[in-house]
Amino acid sequence: MKSVLQNIWLLLLILVISLNSCEYQDKKAQSPSGELLRAGVFNGNGASAVCVFETIEALKIDRGIDAREISAAQIMQGGLNKLDVLVFPGGSGSKEFNNLGLQAADKVKEFAKQPNKGVVGICAGGYLLASTPDYASLQLLPVHSIRDYYNRGRGLISFTTNKQGDEIFPELKEMDQAFIQYYDGPMYNNIDSSKFTVLATVISDIATKKGYPKGVSVGKPAFGIANYGEGRVIMTTGHPEATSGMRWIVPRMVRWAGNHELVSYDEAVVRPEKYTQEVLYYPETIKFEKEMFWKLSSDDEVEIIAAIDSLHAIYSRPSIRWTIGLLRHSSPDVRIAAANYLLETEYTYALPDLSAAWKMETNQEVKEKLGEIANHLERLSF
Repeated sequence: MKSVLQNIWLLLLILVISLNSCEYQDKKAQSPSGELLRAGVFNGNGASAVCVFETIEALKIDRGIDAREISAAQIMQGGLNKLDVLVFPGGSGSKEFNNLGLQAADKVKEFAKQPNKGVVGICAGGYLLASTPDYASLQLLPVHSIRDYYNRGRGLISFTTNKQGDEIFPELKEMDQAFIQYYDGPMYNNIDSSKFTVLATVISDIATKKGYPKGVSVGKPAFGIANYGEGRVIMTTGHPEATSGMRWIVPRMVRWAGNHELVSYDEAVVRPEKYTQEVLYYPETIKFEKEMFWKLSSDDEVEIIAAIDSLHAIYSRPSIRWTIGLLRHSSPDVRIAAANYLLETEYTYALPDLSAAWKMETNQEVKEKLGEIANHLERLSF
């Protein structure tokens, strides 16, 4: 009976995932306040495709947010009139500005000035929002990004919130430090503290390349906010959308930017305590990550599973996407290990692959395990 009920549930899951792929979802009835917040994630050239869909997936945590992609062409055609908040994701800030063009950039600035409107910058978005001299940017924040040695590296970095940050992220209030994925995000100086409020500062000394100066990142803003006209702007130097246990930060940022009620999220997605130490990607770590990637194609299933565990141990960001194809491996143990990794990392983008793997699974025991994992992962999405 349990298997029959589970199979019925998973058939419903496939239907839900199919409906969820539509451009627009009416979530208003599920919104805590009854008021739907409309968020657009910029997808023009310069915006990383991975960062776009990971940001969309993170926003699905909040049932009061309707998230959709928006292009520069749509901005020119009045697309911002249908939004409350505009999100600039990771990628390249200067290329995002180049893709906007001056006319669309002006429309973004006019949008940002309005009451109850907001702009969010994630990593490259933080470069784009700054007022850095001789750098193509929107100049919505009264800060300069440090251009010397800007590509400092990547990894899981530590930061600490202050009193102002605890008001927006109370889940981090009792923590001496929290952690977030980082990939060459902006470090600000020339900060006008009367107009820019730092919410959290970087603890990690990010200088992973030979000859790069030490100490530059320490104490720099990890999160910060400012007003622009009557609107709100918020940025992060890291990638909360790519950090399991911390993805809830993205909808929280969007809610603050749109001047909406800051709601709490399920403890299944609020897991800052899962991290205890930073992992910076020095050359030897990058080499090890690549070695583990090749072992995912090994003929030895034990070696494949060990490689998954090793990649998880160093919080490898791209390895999560590499694991999706292992749902279609010939070994049932590998298929289950891959599914568990996707669940632990909250990779809800893989739900269609996971539901397809369950649908095609012929081993009943494996099918039941895949169904349980799909059930848990689906609950982290919407």
